[in-house]
Amino acid sequence: MEETIGWELYRSFLGVLHEGSLSAAARSLGLTQPTVGRHVAALERALGQALFTRSQAGLMPTEAALAMQPAAEAMQNQAAALERTARGFGAELRGAVRVSASEVVAVERLPPVLAALREAHPQLQIELVPSNRLQDLVQREADIAVRMAPPQQEVLVATRVDDVLVGLHAHERYLARHGVPQRIADLQTHALIGFDVETPYLRAARQALPLWQRANFALRCDSDLGQLALIRAGAGIGACQTALAGPGLVRVLAAEVEIRLPAWIVMHGDLRNSRRCRVVYDALVQALRAA
Repeated sequence: MEETIGWELYRSFLGVLHEGSLSAAARSLGLTQPTVGRHVAALERALGQALFTRSQAGLMPTEAALAMQPAAEAMQNQAAALERTARGFGAELRGAVRVSASEVVAVERLPPVLAALREAHPQLQIELVPSNRLQDLVQREADIAVRMAPPQQEVLVATRVDDVLVGLHAHERYLARHGVPQRIADLQTHALIGFDVETPYLRAARQALPLWQRANFALRCDSDLGQLALIRAGAGIGACQTALAGPGLVRVLAAEVEIRLPAWIVMHGDLRNSRRCRVVYDALVQALRAA
């Protein structure tokens, strides 16, 4: 009978994989460097595989290590979810809830909601994950997510909130210097702000606005927050959620360009009876509907 490999070995393996060295992994995990080294060596012996090679840049993962990474990260997510679940039991509303949202939503819209939640429930812990990558709720990378697409998995529960309206915006300083475009064709003479890497959102936007493509962007950034900062700085014209435009930003070509993104609050069905998750879920639904 093969010996069971303990989770702590995989945990140290992931630490080295993510950090690139034993010392950095030890700091991130709260362990000593010799302990992390022993864990990695024990895992290599158990698997009969070399997982790292030494280089001037640090410890480089082998092909075997890279092949193991997705499954090991899934184990890490499940272990974190198990800990959040265990800590959430008790008479008081306490414990951690991991919330995922796009960069812009996480930074521009959620902080006031989460601040109010913490005021009402001081024992509640919120882990906010700003990411444009869809976190896997089935694998429990997050407990709750704000998404711009309906969930596909049957094990998830979701509530649709108000659509997010996206339009073209520019700072009034930019428009004072370069003029206000009156027709779609006028955009060809303006500095456009967009993505560097092709995305599903960019493809959808191009259906409504054919010239909205990488070759036409004077400034390219794959971060929504980076694009918003460029628009606010007066660098050019870019896409922005109308609710987040704020002082100084002017919407242009409103009649011609309007993209509506359906917004959903999504949670794993197993968490419906978790009081802390339900409180956070309901607060997000209420706040984003009111917005």
